[in-house]
Amino acid sequence: MYKSTGNSGSRIANAIIVPMVAVVVISLSGIFALLHWSARVSDETAEQSQYQLIAGALRLTQNYLAKQQNGVVIWDEAYHRINQPEPSQGWIYDNVMHWLYKTDGFNRSVLIDREFKLGSVYAQNHSTKWLNAKLLADLKPAIAKVRARYIASFKRTPSGLFSYTPELISTRRSIAETGVVALEGEPYLFSAAAIIPQIQSVTPRRVPPAVLVSMMPLRGEKLQEISEMSRLDGFVLMQQQSSEADLGRYPLKSPLGETIGVIAWQTSQPGTQMMRRIDPLLILAALMIAAVVVLVTVFTRQMTRRLARSEAKAVHTARHDALSGLPNRSRFHAMLSDTLTENADGETNTAVVYIDLDHFKDINDTLGHSAGDKVIVAVAQRLRRVIPESGIVARISGDEFAMVIRNCEDDVWLDFILDQVQDEISRPIMIGRRELFASLSMGAAIAPRDGNDPDELLRKADIALYDAKANGRGRRSFFEQSMELQVQSRDKMSRELRLALKNDELDLAFQPQTDTSAKRIVSVEALARWTMDDGTVVPPSQFIPVAEETGLINELGIWVLNKACAKAHEWPGITMSVNVSPNQFKHPRFVEKVMAILAANNLPPQRLEIEVTETVFAGRNDSVLKALRRLKNLGVKVALDDFGSGYSSLSYLRRFPFDTLKIDRDFVSDMNGNAEAEAILVSIIQLGKALGMTIVAEGIETIEQIRFLQAHDCHRMQGYFISRPLDACALSQFLEDFQGKYSAGFGMDLSYRGRTAEA
Repeated sequence: MYKSTGNSGSRIANAIIVPMVAVVVISLSGIFALLHWSARVSDETAEQSQYQLIAGALRLTQNYLAKQQNGVVIWDEAYHRINQPEPSQGWIYDNVMHWLYKTDGFNRSVLIDREFKLGSVYAQNHSTKWLNAKLLADLKPAIAKVRARYIASFKRTPSGLFSYTPELISTRRSIAETGVVALEGEPYLFSAAAIIPQIQSVTPRRVPPAVLVSMMPLRGEKLQEISEMSRLDGFVLMQQQSSEADLGRYPLKSPLGETIGVIAWQTSQPGTQMMRRIDPLLILAALMIAAVVVLVTVFTRQMTRRLARSEAKAVHTARHDALSGLPNRSRFHAMLSDTLTENADGETNTAVVYIDLDHFKDINDTLGHSAGDKVIVAVAQRLRRVIPESGIVARISGDEFAMVIRNCEDDVWLDFILDQVQDEISRPIMIGRRELFASLSMGAAIAPRDGNDPDELLRKADIALYDAKANGRGRRSFFEQSMELQVQSRDKMSRELRLALKNDELDLAFQPQTDTSAKRIVSVEALARWTMDDGTVVPPSQFIPVAEETGLINELGIWVLNKACAKAHEWPGITMSVNVSPNQFKHPRFVEKVMAILAANNLPPQRLEIEVTETVFAGRNDSVLKALRRLKNLGVKVALDDFGSGYSSLSYLRRFPFDTLKIDRDFVSDMNGNAEAEAILVSIIQLGKALGMTIVAEGIETIEQIRFLQAHDCHRMQGYFISRPLDACALSQFLEDFQGKYSAGFGMDLSYRGRTAEA
């Protein structure tokens, strides 16, 4: 016995010491390599930090250029004189361009009039040859942005006129864009600012401003100012990138993205300097570690004898769950395999049962993981008590357990056993002074009926468990072939949907919404449609749940949002409404994705309406509210869909100020002749109006419903009576017909109802 233990200890010692020495050598080498890599990263980080300092200093310098222009660009007299049909070039020269040169050093200036034409050109040396088509092309993006910002600053008044109100005089903030351009082979700083009035003005239409572009060379004192602000010395302005390793480079780019010069400086290298100081210390530390390794080797040989004696205990621990004491997943699989081998003749049935605790995460979240651990222990003890003596129970992971029940007489007998399991677990579990109630979902597969392979039986039991959870939890399901077909069908649809999204094979349909008078289409709701290559139409009720389960809903939702925003330009003046799944709000950058889509499609946020249901607030997740508020602050409208279908809709109206309230279609369909339904509908309309929301009624199918809603001043209406969902071409034709034929309102002719389309 002792000899065996000694041999085992020697083997363990060798198994530990040899790898340990190898690990030490590799670790020391890794430490040296890591430190040198860290030094290089530190050098790169220092250079990047210096790069950012230069970028910040350059921005401050450019902002100061814009501020220097304020005296001439925010000036009523300049505004009126420059915008005359034939402005005085002498006045502009003396009071604008030459004045800027004398006071602030702008030695080049260009005035672009309201028609985007060249108005005046100034150079300190009275030359005009410096202005060429290439320079104007470089300046064009900045000028265009200034003109666009000026136009956007006008606000429409109730009278239909446009009002422009400048910033407070004390702030003296101009509408300007700054940057760097190449002039005569040399970088020049420029500021392009709109010529704007000092006081509020009201005009019948918005007119682009004249734009003054003032420039000065980036050299001498100006370059020295940037160097002082960035606290970096040795600035050199170069025309091309340098290949020197210790030289930092900041490229100067024109508004068109072209590199027109490089600011170079001598970078500091803190990492390299540090390594020169600590390399000797590292070598000394390596020698000390080597000495420690020798001592540990001697000590390890002594300890391995003790480790050999605890080998049996270690094997047990490796095969069992530490918390519950039950066999773990790998041990359970081995025991199941042995059981099936013993019963290979198939004379008796063997049941494999998967068990999942319902809503176990809520216990951890509300009472803490300590309480959750006590529940796991209590459930494990009860399962061991209630299962037949010949049975096996194991903890698979987290809140999942599994059982093997031998010698099952039939399904009725197994059902009786599982009833006992469920009754035992449903008894209250005491955690301190608190009573907790647990419930189980169970899925069972039976050998040899459902197969004799362990993995196959476990897979089928898992499918049955999924069926039990999908049908309400707190119940059990026996595996049936139809369940597997459903899983395969869902998996097949998931793969086909993923491929359809990848190949852009889905379509959009649009369902119009009218205003109160039913004479004008004010909004359309975008709906995803999927027709396979073979012509099979997959209804949204099938592929949307699959997308939710598989996580494809995020990709599908972004696809719908992008396509809808792109199509919105075909129907100006109409709001584009898009449904957003609760799962999409879980994405940490969902709002940024919406912003990117709006920007990519050049769509004003005010023309987009996001529709959410109250399930988006499940779990009272504050991040959802923050995302909704960010969207609303951007100008995107937010609608609460299917209002009234949930038990707590009013609480959501109190938590978040929605722009739009969409009444659930059941209220509209039930109101015909039903006084109670009509009273509820009227109450919802009045509630929404009191909260300042736009009210939309869905599911309109009769003229009587429209007249009722008109009588109670419902803002918008949607339904098959107005139009079924239409594709883009059909919607364009529908809008044309609607505007042309039925501006007189409903009741005149009802034949205009939307052409039949895929619902």
